[in-house]
Amino acid sequence: MRREGYELCVSKPEVLLKEVDGKVHEPFEKVIVSVPNEYAGGVISQLNVRKGIMSLMDNDGSYTKLEYLVPTRGLIGYRSEFINTTHGYGIMEKSFDSYNPYAGKIQSRANGVFIAKEDGKTMTYSLLALSERGVMFVDPATKVYTGMLVGMNSRDNDLVVNPCKNKVLSAMRTSGTDNYEKLKEIKRFTLEQALEFIEQDELVEITPDDIRLRKKILVENLRKRANKTLKWDMEISNS
Repeated sequence: MRREGYELCVSKPEVLLKEVDGKVHEPFEKVIVSVPNEYAGGVISQLNVRKGIMSLMDNDGSYTKLEYLVPTRGLIGYRSEFINTTHGYGIMEKSFDSYNPYAGKIQSRANGVFIAKEDGKTMTYSLLALSERGVMFVDPATKVYTGMLVGMNSRDNDLVVNPCKNKVLSAMRTSGTDNYEKLKEIKRFTLEQALEFIEQDELVEITPDDIRLRKKILVENLRKRANKTLKWDMEISNS
């Protein structure tokens, strides 16, 4: 479709919930992991955070075997993190097991994002300042738009930022006299990596030339209003 010139937006995969005896149930998967002993602790911690329940832990020489029952939604986007944690030496097999009671909120991404405040072209000056607080997704002189994700925050909250702001130059200080500073490495996403990274309120925008990330609701005040409504609905449904 990209070769034919189509543009499309793709949301994060979602699991199918169902009601059993008046309670919400979700799909769980049986996960069998074999990892070098030195990486087992990290994998255990990650699966626990994803509401996984360990059913077996066995040591076989230099490798540790783990068996877990994990909510399917907790495994969405975990593959890349698993590979990084085990440095490519881990093996993970998973298959559908059963529907069980909803396990509660699962934090899938520890970091927040930088959200573009306005339309325009990115400036090196702004990106350099932002890169001190996170990792950038865009190069200087890149066209961005309101609601587009331009970087990852080092903290867990989202920030609306202006990557198009340039340095104000005085008569005594011009661009020709400033020292050139090189922007830190830019994070590039494949389609699969982008789908693993985004949250439920975000989209992957796919064009013939680029892959971009964005919020589903681009305007900040509308996004805040929708989040408040969603939080209110969840509180009512859980009461």
